[in-house]
Amino acid sequence: MAKLVSKTYGDALFSVALEENRVDAFYEEVQGVKEVLSQNGELQKLMDNPKIIKEDKINLIEEAFTGHVEKEIIGLMALLISKGHSADMMSVFDYFIGLVKEEKRIGSAFVTTAVALTEVQKGAVEKRLLETTRYESFEMNYSVDPSLIGGMVIRIGDRVVDSSIKTKLYELSKNLRSIQV
Repeated sequence: MAKLVSKTYGDALFSVALEENRVDAFYEEVQGVKEVLSQNGELQKLMDNPKIIKEDKINLIEEAFTGHVEKEIIGLMALLISKGHSADMMSVFDYFIGLVKEEKRIGSAFVTTAVALTEVQKGAVEKRLLETTRYESFEMNYSVDPSLIGGMVIRIGDRVVDSSIKTKLYELSKNLRSIQV
């Protein structure tokens, strides 16, 4: 259900942003709203509290964001609250941000290696990804997992390229077990 809510409302906000040629403005403001909501635990508790009526939550959002955020974004937040989807607000914003990144051809790559990469190696990985994908730029996220033994795992969206030694050893052992003598 949350995925449907994210898609429905995220698509609607993206359509409005495209129609009004304000994709960049909406993108920046949605990121700002997400930051405010995630850093302000008290506001999040108020939004999640079932004892506070929806009208009070909407008034709070309007007071907090009017003059700082586009009226369409405030309207979306109010609509989510009035429809009982305030808990899905962050996922709607995440979905919208994903749509904008796709439109601007900005990819998010998650690279996991057995050891930390140097800046030169990171640059080479990003360069290779730019050459082999349709993206014009990447938001690179690096992590280290010593259990990989060697190689790397790259995840971009729902695609995964796993060239780790750990996986290769697993595949080899699986193949050896299936051999009949």
